[in-house]
Amino acid sequence: MAPRPTKNAISLAAWSINQSFFKHNRWKNIDLPKICRDEFGIIGIEFVNQFFDFPTLNNLSKLKQAGKDYGVNFVLIMIDNEGDMAAVDKSERMMAARMHRKWVDIAHYLGCHAVRCNLGGPRENWQADKDIVSRAAESFRDLLDYARGANLNVVIENHGRASSNPDTLVALMKTVNDPNFGTLPDFGNVNPGDNPEEVTRKLVPYAKGISVKAGWQADGTHPRYSVENCLKICLEAGYSGYWGIESSFAYNRDAKVSADEQWANESKGVLLTKQVIEKVVFKKG
Repeated sequence: MAPRPTKNAISLAAWSINQSFFKHNRWKNIDLPKICRDEFGIIGIEFVNQFFDFPTLNNLSKLKQAGKDYGVNFVLIMIDNEGDMAAVDKSERMMAARMHRKWVDIAHYLGCHAVRCNLGGPRENWQADKDIVSRAAESFRDLLDYARGANLNVVIENHGRASSNPDTLVALMKTVNDPNFGTLPDFGNVNPGDNPEEVTRKLVPYAKGISVKAGWQADGTHPRYSVENCLKICLEAGYSGYWGIESSFAYNRDAKVSADEQWANESKGVLLTKQVIEKVVFKKG
């Protein structure tokens, strides 16, 4: 069994600073250990596969060394765009499972404990899909069999549509029933009309990580839901491990801001979220 880390610590989901990467080319994947330590005082990284330039052994070894140099742990890799794990066509979903394997290998080499996957499934009328759990169970079992050789966990984040229906993810956890399979509850990724606290409460018993999603307003408030309450729900459920910051501040996809302004906003979002985690989990402040 691949255990999740049990010592409470804060990690940075690289997606928190994605606009500085995509719009302004301010940093590269290899810069993340330095950014975590020097900019934010954070000791864990949650990578995103989209940020890897060329995952050759040479580049990966440099990244691994950077983690050692800055004393930063590599927690997991978030995997996107590698196929639909719940596709109706069996050959398509099993190909997706196989396409994820290279990231299992990379996560293992870097010393991560998990890879984060997406459930997939239909984009339209997903509520009517009665077979999604049985289909996804087949492809995730295949991926778990492969990941077992690397002693790696496979986790699913609530990431919209069927995956953000907590009952669907819980049913999948129970169907697959594998100790290396779990959830990555995201506080913000809930379907319209759902309560983030209730979604978190249902998913956290299977959690092998927590995505502390926070979308801060320009005035520093967070009106959409209570990040503190969601954190407390996780603690009450007995969760301990990495608390992954996935934040934004005054986010506007179409806004024209300079590279420095963008970085300042992203940094504010990370630090505000870090403060809440420290207050609730570590009882600071």
